[in-house]
Amino acid sequence: MAFSEQEVLVKEAWEIMKSSLPQLSIRFFTTILEIAPAAKNMFSFLKDSEEIPQNNPKLQAHAVKVFKMTCESAVQLHEMGKVVVAETTLRYLGSVHLKKGTLDPHFEVVKEALLRTVQEAVGDDKWNEEMRGAWSVAYDHLAEAIKAEMRAEAGHVHSGPVAD
Repeated sequence: MAFSEQEVLVKEAWEIMKSSLPQLSIRFFTTILEIAPAAKNMFSFLKDSEEIPQNNPKLQAHAVKVFKMTCESAVQLHEMGKVVVAETTLRYLGSVHLKKGTLDPHFEVVKEALLRTVQEAVGDDKWNEEMRGAWSVAYDHLAEAIKAEMRAEAGHVHSGPVAD
């Protein structure tokens, strides 16, 4: 399938999701914690709570960022053949994920939670392997861009200034 078809599937799901973002945000983080309860401590807005806060603007903003950036990744893959995140945004994402100790398995947990949330949002009548594949590819490219920035920053931090 050409990525233009995948882009259409991602955009279609995103249009459906936009009307339920507060509920989907909670569902997204609930799913992350169902898969990996220890991940709770990686999110400042979840760290000190016993349950997912229902009206937490930081939680919703974070979930919306993941949804939207994945959707934008699909558009970029179609238009440019690669994911292009603004350099300052990418630097920030790399830095935050590096400081939090984010590892490859964490990205996989988020991906699985994302896919389950999208599936729930669009319903079983629209959800299929093509849509799952489209969201997976878009997320994988976004995650790889963040991981590359994490590696670059880790190399910069570890190399430090050169002594004479």
